Amino acid sequence: MKKFIPATLALIAAFGACLTGCGRTIDSDNVIIVGASQTPHAQILEVIKDDLADKGYTLEVKVFDDYILPNTALEGGELDANYFQHTPYLNTFNAEHGTDLVSVGKIHYEPFGVYGNNVTKEEFSSVKTGRTILIPNDGSNLARALFVLQDEGYITLREGVSANDSLTVHDIADDNGNDVKAVLAETVAVQLAEADAGTIAVINGNFALQAGLDVKNALAVERADGEAAQLYANVIAVKAGNEEHPKIKALLEALRTQKVSDYIRDTFNGAVLPVFEV
Repeated sequence: MKKFIPATLALIAAFGACLTGCGRTIDSDNVIIVGASQTPHAQILEVIKDDLADKGYTLEVKVFDDYILPNTALEGGELDANYFQHTPYLNTFNAEHGTDLVSVGKIHYEPFGVYGNNVTKEEFSSVKTGRTILIPNDGSNLARALFVLQDEGYITLREGVSANDSLTVHDIADDNGNDVKAVLAETVAVQLAEADAGTIAVINGNFALQAGLDVKNALAVERADGEAAQLYANVIAVKAGNEEHPKIKALLEALRTQKVSDYIRDTFNGAVLPVFEV
């Protein structure tokens, strides 16, 4: 789904969330409210509802389709936790928005995939110039996408940068004749489908899943033999000060089980991988 949220609309939504949520505290009931992206986060959370019910908690999952409102809703008190982001994005968000959100635990890793519009794997490997390349435009995911493209020989980044840096397309030292375009992460898959033949895109794992893309058909997959799996693991985030709350501990305990690990591996076929130890 192509979705653009004007700044004014986002502010109104955040304000509305505060009206309904700011009076609520994490201690107010036995309901655990977690904001999540639909795929795979909300799906994973559905698996643990009965387990939390056995502990006396009702899990309520609120689905978001952008990367801003789950954090403003958490900061505003509408949510007890959220589950949609990795730590580099969370740190960038805190710095840019003045929020005080923290990770309490890593759950899974979504390898980035490179997909193409009418591009074969052989063409991807042999023709690495003259392409339009779409990547997500938010800081940490943009940096991650650029490193994927560098690993695949499509660009060269300037010396000294790392995946932890807040990069832009201006950090490309040599584009090898390619046109790298940063667009909203949630629109990359749609824009790829509408692009000219020969276009390629680096797509977040969850948005690839939502678009019906199979990681087995990806032209390339982010390498997981380095720090990526831990650095970009998706986390449970809470407001600072709530890290040790019984609700949050119960949520983490329910997620970090063999049952959830098996569900992730069996359901997503390599597009999502558990990173916790059972």
